Amino acid sequence: MIIIPARLKSSRFEHKVLADILGLPMFVKTAKQVESLDDVVIATDSQKVIDVAKEHNLKAVLTSEKHNSGTDRIDEACKVLDLDENEVVINVQADEPFIEKEVVSSVIERVKLSKKANDKTMIVSAYKKIDSELADDPNHVKVVLDSNKNAIYFSRAKVPYNRDHQRTEYFGHLGIYGFTVKSLSEFCSLDFAPIEDIEKLEQLRAIYHGKQIAMVEVESSSFGIDTEADLKRAIEIFKN
Repeated sequence: MIIIPARLKSSRFEHKVLADILGLPMFVKTAKQVESLDDVVIATDSQKVIDVAKEHNLKAVLTSEKHNSGTDRIDEACKVLDLDENEVVINVQADEPFIEKEVVSSVIERVKLSKKANDKTMIVSAYKKIDSELADDPNHVKVVLDSNKNAIYFSRAKVPYNRDHQRTEYFGHLGIYGFTVKSLSEFCSLDFAPIEDIEKLEQLRAIYHGKQIAMVEVESSSFGIDTEADLKRAIEIFKN
């Protein structure tokens, strides 16, 4: 199941999940991008979002206004929907209206592989190669990997730091997360980690507690829309 957390309030871009994306509200456009892959549910704190979802024939559940993260929101949605603990759940951010379905499919398949192998993976996510200029942007999160393509660290800073100005690869993180219902519940039960507050990146909670985040490499032109400037740029890029 694909669950899209759609919190109405946003500190940098008020009501951005309802912003118009080529004739559709942002969260609806995101849902339409991936609905051919699996059942899609919107998890929101707003009756207005519920009503808009219904207008577009999308299933939606109302969740608490008190959640600090989209992951906590989809965990509640799983409980409301009474999903089996072995169900694969994919968290696709509402502000990814141009996400390619191939990207999401890659995460789904990697979660299934981990489940079949019964390995130690708690979360599956995705990354793409980015250039040095994009790596400079703190709005584009970077990830550093180990030899098994598990995440060592995520940062808004330009990592790894290129001290000797060598030829360096930078990996940009895509905000898509794959879990089983069981691993999602386990993640949400972990104690809050200081580093996640410093970087404002909740996935660091898993790393702080020694949990494994498996990463899959993808090709993607999509990017999350955090500001109105991002929205204008995305529409200009993707309108054709």
